[in-house]
Amino acid sequence: MTHPEAGGAERLRRWRLVLGGDAADGTGCQLAGQDAAMDGALTALYGSGQGKNQPTGGSRSAGLGASAPSVARWLGDIRTYFPSSVVQVMQRDAIDRLGLSALLLEPEMLEALDADVHLVGTLLSLNKAMPETTKETARAVVRKVVDDLEKKLATRTRATLTGALDRSARISRPRHHDIDWNRTIAANLKHYLPEYRTIVPERLIGYGRASQSVKKEVILCIDQSGSMAASVVYASVFGAVLASMRSIQTRLVVFDTAVVDLTDQLDDPVDVLFGTQLGGGTDINRALAYCQSQITRPAETVVVLISDLYEGGIRNEMLKRVAAMKASGVQFVTLLALSDEGAPAYDREHAAALAGLGAPAFACTPDLFPDVMAAAIEKRPLPIPDAAAETGGAVANRI
Repeated sequence: MTHPEAGGAERLRRWRLVLGGDAADGTGCQLAGQDAAMDGALTALYGSGQGKNQPTGGSRSAGLGASAPSVARWLGDIRTYFPSSVVQVMQRDAIDRLGLSALLLEPEMLEALDADVHLVGTLLSLNKAMPETTKETARAVVRKVVDDLEKKLATRTRATLTGALDRSARISRPRHHDIDWNRTIAANLKHYLPEYRTIVPERLIGYGRASQSVKKEVILCIDQSGSMAASVVYASVFGAVLASMRSIQTRLVVFDTAVVDLTDQLDDPVDVLFGTQLGGGTDINRALAYCQSQITRPAETVVVLISDLYEGGIRNEMLKRVAAMKASGVQFVTLLALSDEGAPAYDREHAAALAGLGAPAFACTPDLFPDVMAAAIEKRPLPIPDAAAETGGAVANRI
């Protein structure tokens, strides 16, 4: 059992690491050894002032210096003292708070970083400024993250959507050789006649034959403004997974104020990502106009708009296009974010207007995306999460 005084000392130690050792922190706790080194790493990033690091135990002031060697040493320190999930948060904070984006253009720095979705987003935003000597390393970093995501997401996505496609292809009045006997029996168990030891099949469920099965079309329309970086990464991976399924014809379109069709690069999501240009304005209306022009079979098409809805184009025209697509039979889905970052910022007025058209806008985690797509393919209500997801995953804002 821990002695009460020992427990109190541990609490003081933790508060000292949190508060930073300023004279007013009230702990009176001195750090040494590994604790002092941890404090130094935190001081470099979260200090209150500017400039070079102060000696450990003094007032906390932020700064990693402007050189790659000092940042590389700091990266090594935080990997030593903190778990991987914390390391990635601290890396992201360092890039945002201390303006270290320029150092990401150096291959040695990229090799030293723990890669995640957020780092990929930062690299994509720097793509145009990246020297040739760095691009190969950057692609390797992006490739690793994308491959890990695809391994994690592909199996469940294919299984979920294959089931949805199978159900949407079933016929209600099958010929004898088209009857799915397993599902027919399960659906008619309530009609079991014990005295005859048989089931009366009041409802027959049949397989859709190849000639009757209609290929579905999915158009992913992705906002590539800077705030949507994580969503762009996930959407590109899902686009590649969908494109690998023979029964789904997939198109991937990215936009800011211009529209770029990256469908011919869907076999490699890394090529898709390096074909994007994060940042810039937003013209949703123009993007939807292009998507609308690509629809040939509305009743078999799902359009997924991934955007925070901060429209820089013509608002009323955007809403008219959505209404027209829905009226023609298109299943229209609006995702405010496709990530696990939590509740996104978005244009509430536009989201409410879309909800009024029967196209509710919500955010979802990558884990939920296959279920959303399955529901859209089967033309059933979308699995919209509650405003505050109690499962601890990313949340959605129900309109």
